[in-house]
Amino acid sequence: MFNPARVELVRLRLGLTKIGFAERLGVDRKALQRHSTGQANLPVECRERLLQISGYPEAFFFKISPEYPNPDSVSFRSLRSLTAASRNAAISAGALAFELDDWISERYELPVHTLPSERATASDPVAVAVQLRSVWGIGMRPVGNMVNLLEAHGVRVFSLVEGTRHLDAYSLWRNDKPYVFLNTLKTAERSRFDAAHELGHLLLHRHTGSKHPRAEAEADAFAAAFLMPEEDLRAEFQWIRGLEEIIEKKRRWGVSAAALAYTLHKLGKISDWHYRGYCIELGKLGRQTEPNSMPHETSQIWAKILTDLWRQRITMFRLAEYLAIPEQELQDLLFGIVVAVNESNVSSPLRVVE
Repeated sequence: MFNPARVELVRLRLGLTKIGFAERLGVDRKALQRHSTGQANLPVECRERLLQISGYPEAFFFKISPEYPNPDSVSFRSLRSLTAASRNAAISAGALAFELDDWISERYELPVHTLPSERATASDPVAVAVQLRSVWGIGMRPVGNMVNLLEAHGVRVFSLVEGTRHLDAYSLWRNDKPYVFLNTLKTAERSRFDAAHELGHLLLHRHTGSKHPRAEAEADAFAAAFLMPEEDLRAEFQWIRGLEEIIEKKRRWGVSAAALAYTLHKLGKISDWHYRGYCIELGKLGRQTEPNSMPHETSQIWAKILTDLWRQRITMFRLAEYLAIPEQELQDLLFGIVVAVNESNVSSPLRVVE
């Protein structure tokens, strides 16, 4: 019998309602309901149709029930604008990521997180950002690669390919491991800010939860202070000649022109009148267009692991077979990394667990 929890996960990944799912499978909704309660298996034709439309292998549906991210622990940005289907699809992607992460963790020794755990982190977000920079030895210098920095300090970072502008990222704690999921369909600059925003949630709201009214504003304040330290901004901008200078210099901090202009305005470096004009000019470009854009960040840890697996002749296709998860789902979680046949592209594989 197909595990009903596995069938439900596929429904969520497809973003279908129960009625729409039954229609796609060519079965009465009551048959799905009987299956979900364990009263009957799905008809053979329905099972075959499920494999066909989902791309999931039959072995997937015989595995134990999946572990989902706890919705109460997950911080979602733009929650009011996010549809239930998009939220559920992202949560179910997290369930697949857990299975992949558990499989990898049995074979590789990954970095243990170094995020401060004391409750004192729930104080002023800017002070927390400055403190974390000190603890991690960054000082006031810009963060070169946000994804790599998180991974180096034990945060599990996965990518999402969710076709909605309302889903930026989410984060959570699981078994004392911090996880961040980033929607890679955003601009590189927005994705970096999202990563810093989620880091803020992990630090500020681990004990209190991120559902209270100030949580998003606190995470934004943390992200701005972490990516754009006030001391460094003031050193770089004695005075501001115009929007062109902001667009030119924004790559130093790896943020959007809009985020840099907003922060400079808050610091009193830009007048209200000039700031409104800059916002109008940037607004004409649209949210998906970033002037003087930078390349998207990707994962070093996943590249090292996939390269080492390739050396063992475990390709992405073979990994997908081991996990009974479609290869495309794994690619979507792993930043679309393709390991070159030439092994020199990534050095020093992680230590393998004996």
